[in-house]
Amino acid sequence: MLSYQHAFHAGNLADVHKHGLLAWMLAYLTRKDKPLSYIETHAGRALYDLSAPEAVKTGEAARGIARIADWFDDAPFGRALAAAHAQGPQMYPGSPFIAGELLRDDDTLTLAELHPQENAALAEAMLPYPAIVKQIDGFQLAMSMTPPTPRRGLLLCDPSYEVKADYATIPDFFAKLHRRWPVGILVLWYPVLVDQRHKPMITALKAVFPAGIAHEVAFAPARPGHGMVGSGLFVVNAPYGFETAAADMSKRFLALKG
Repeated sequence: MLSYQHAFHAGNLADVHKHGLLAWMLAYLTRKDKPLSYIETHAGRALYDLSAPEAVKTGEAARGIARIADWFDDAPFGRALAAAHAQGPQMYPGSPFIAGELLRDDDTLTLAELHPQENAALAEAMLPYPAIVKQIDGFQLAMSMTPPTPRRGLLLCDPSYEVKADYATIPDFFAKLHRRWPVGILVLWYPVLVDQRHKPMITALKAVFPAGIAHEVAFAPARPGHGMVGSGLFVVNAPYGFETAAADMSKRFLALKG
């Protein structure tokens, strides 16, 4: 559980999918003059250097955000990209940084990251923002603080899936969260792999949340033999207009070649 480090994968096409739609949802929520809560269960380090050896080694960012950053010139994600670039031309914002940039002073940000080095980097990256950073299991954090104050808000669950049991346990986890926090927007990211191992999880989630939205995009493997061929988001209580924003994202990915 503690071995995964997102620096190897930051800025890849799955990140573009996840972060583009997360930024859209946060921007939508902040249009209303009411505070909100943001909770993240697997936060990572929040800010990534795409010129670092880890990113260069995999080449995933080169095939991802480096090619298509202009998609977001006039979108909420573009604001976070610009803020990251202000700290260095090759810096890329993870989801905590996106939340810190788009949310307001009276909103609450609570972030869990269990990996010691990633947690230390997360705490440093989030210093400019009013974030609470905890070195704790993210599933445990979510259960301990729901319903949050304020009750209006969004939770992002973005595990690495190195623990294969996550696919089986997440539907029950989301069901419990929803019972505790029925008004919360619950967002799950998942990889779409060649073996399609996510499908039973999504079937189980749809059984619990018939109105939940599963949005997936497909793309070519980042390199020969790489197993990830797409990215998915499952959203409970999706904000108004999310399906339109997701459909626009799908069109962009369909037009992406290679």
